[in-house]
Amino acid sequence: MRSTSAATVMLDHRGLIAGWSPAAERLLGYRAPEALGRPVDTVLSRAAGPEVEVEDWLTGDCTPHRVHFVTLRHRSGHLLRVAVDRCRLPDTVAGPITLLLLADAERLTEWQLRQAIAHGVATQSPVALTVYGIDLRVAWANHAARRELPGPFAQHVGRTKDKLYPGSQILSGQYPPTLTQIMSTVLESGQTVAGLHYRGRPLVDPGREHVWSLSYYRLQDTEGRPLGVCEESVDVTDLHRAQWRLALLNEASARIGSTLDLDRTVQELAEILVPRIADFTAVDLLGDALGGREPYAPGSGGVGDLCRVAHRSVREDSPEAVVSPGGRVDYPANSPQWRCLSTGVPVLNAALDPASPWVLDDSERSARMRRLGIHSHMAVPLRARGVTMGVATLMRWRDPVPFAPEDMLLVEELAGRAAVCIDNARRFNREHKSALTLQRSLLPQKLPTHAAVEAAYRYLPADSEAGVGGDWFDVLPLACGRAGLVVGDVIGHGIRAAATMGRLRTAVHTLADLDLPPEELLAHLDDLVNRLAVEAEEAHPTGVLGVVGATCLYGVYDPVIGRATFARAGHPPPALAHLNKAVEYLDVPAGPPLGVGGLPFESAEVDIPPDSVLALYTDGLLTASGGDTDTGLERLSFALAHPDRPLEEICNIMEHTLLPDRPRDDVAFLVARPRPLPAENVATWDLAFQTASVRTARTLTADRLDRWQLDELAYSAELIVSELVTNAIRHAQGPVQLRLIRTENRLICAVADGSSTSPHMRRATVGEEGGRGLFLVAQFGERWGARYSHDGKIIWAELPLPPPWPAVPA
Repeated sequence: MRSTSAATVMLDHRGLIAGWSPAAERLLGYRAPEALGRPVDTVLSRAAGPEVEVEDWLTGDCTPHRVHFVTLRHRSGHLLRVAVDRCRLPDTVAGPITLLLLADAERLTEWQLRQAIAHGVATQSPVALTVYGIDLRVAWANHAARRELPGPFAQHVGRTKDKLYPGSQILSGQYPPTLTQIMSTVLESGQTVAGLHYRGRPLVDPGREHVWSLSYYRLQDTEGRPLGVCEESVDVTDLHRAQWRLALLNEASARIGSTLDLDRTVQELAEILVPRIADFTAVDLLGDALGGREPYAPGSGGVGDLCRVAHRSVREDSPEAVVSPGGRVDYPANSPQWRCLSTGVPVLNAALDPASPWVLDDSERSARMRRLGIHSHMAVPLRARGVTMGVATLMRWRDPVPFAPEDMLLVEELAGRAAVCIDNARRFNREHKSALTLQRSLLPQKLPTHAAVEAAYRYLPADSEAGVGGDWFDVLPLACGRAGLVVGDVIGHGIRAAATMGRLRTAVHTLADLDLPPEELLAHLDDLVNRLAVEAEEAHPTGVLGVVGATCLYGVYDPVIGRATFARAGHPPPALAHLNKAVEYLDVPAGPPLGVGGLPFESAEVDIPPDSVLALYTDGLLTASGGDTDTGLERLSFALAHPDRPLEEICNIMEHTLLPDRPRDDVAFLVARPRPLPAENVATWDLAFQTASVRTARTLTADRLDRWQLDELAYSAELIVSELVTNAIRHAQGPVQLRLIRTENRLICAVADGSSTSPHMRRATVGEEGGRGLFLVAQFGERWGARYSHDGKIIWAELPLPPPWPAVPA
């Protein structure tokens, strides 16, 4: 108990009051003349339940220097809780003297608490307190603050904060650049600064960066005069690093895997790791992962081949790298990388030993490590869904702090997230390549050489994010020297769209062989799409994987008459580029897309002038550059403005004018230059509906072949014509017409009649005189068939011209 604030009562050996201080007068209300010489128990009258009897103060039974609490009565009569301490003074001439110290119990408790707080702050508090004087130099520090300073504290007294932590940095904004300036502002204004983050290296631990949370407030006397500034400092390094790691993980979640491009995903991981965690990182993937195959599982034996996909360094020239991106990586068999790949467990070499066997086994890498001073090394597997796809190697040489276990945990988390994205990209690439391979296998590898048309095409798959689509095109050889032109587009992307495209393309081939008119072919194709949609809906009721529909444009060009017949199902119209006038978009009735059902299709016949060019295309060509369809049509007209150019050149112009580098949708277009047959290459005769016409037909055929210098084909051609005319007269009805067509490499014999009865080949018995006509036609001709017209049918057969083929008159 402080004697300066306590009431003092002095007792002689008889228990009489020999001394009465002013504080005693203020505490108990008795003046000194009223108390002096009186017995102590008459003045210090006990009111109720004291722990110690007043008489004990006189007899000495009370333990000295121990505070006791009693309840006394004030001179005015009210009760007063008092803390009492007693001590015996050395004996005097008058005898022993007892000194009583009395204080108000509440004030004593508050004073004791303040004393305890002051002692705790100075010696036990984990918060570092430093007091700076008016000159803003160190004046005092508690034990926590002194632990951050090396050597005796006396050598730091009088130094500024900036001298105690040189090269440090204030992380919080809106503050002056130095702590001394901040304290000067606090001293002048009296305004408190709290929660200021400060980064630096303490003198007792210069190898590790720390972060502190600082608070400043002004110290002043009772009259408000400033005495200095107090600094409270809390080391929040671990909290700061935890927050930094969380922010890094959040950033990695947003940045890594932004696309389904495998190389880009690996590069994003490297950009996250350097320079924030490592000075250099290399990401190597197994060949199976790069090839889209399933990588090995740890423990299955062998680790396969490694390929460098990306690396990144704090220096632009990447002096740490031994292998360039795309090159094969060869690590020693006992290296951390191979151990990491074999076990799926990260390997940390916090202090890299240059004498390690795996370092010595790799002379080039060890030389670079020594030259750069690489001192810390880490290998972390890229592992997702139970398989390891590669390894990330991290090194430090510019950062003097070695990798710590918490760094490895952070890199493991980043590598795990990146591995999932890499695996997604790998799986997507595999599916995309499969779909693209399927689609390309379903498309024509090259267009057939056809006498009726010269054709060129382009097929550009969609951007990798959109997936493979269902566009297709074809040039189909038809009967009597005609050519079928088709372009279609299955709605949607992916392998199912490609598979649907293949089914529709096959159906078009089959229906075209039946020589159906374009509108009927589209009607049958529409029925097929409807059936496919029903099958898909039954297999997948949600409709997610079902066939949505398709569009198609189909046309037949007849070089004999120089006309084409087109029908379309929800598809853009064909373009006809004239030599001497503007590009024309043919007025073909717009039918509904395939799969709608219930609506008829209509066709339109168009004259195709010589030296013109037909362009058939999918809608991706018009919308690839982001504009509307009308703008796309204008640009297409510009690309087709000079149809006299080579078709490959026209295709190049269309591609460069209308398409970006990576179109969002599949694009397919077919450019065809019709080749009308000269009149000299076509011979047509109307025959009487009588048996004698068979001989006439043979004679006409022989004369024409002689004129065409095709005498080698006379026997076969006369036999075929004889059988076809005979069948028409015996089994059909008139009129009967014979036509011979000579193309670049074919002789076509065609007989038309007025019946729609379908011919069929049968095997005649030994005793039958007839029934072998079509059999003979099939044996002597390269191929044969029947096509139907509005007023009957045409039976035709083809014979190959003997090489060298004679020139066809232009």
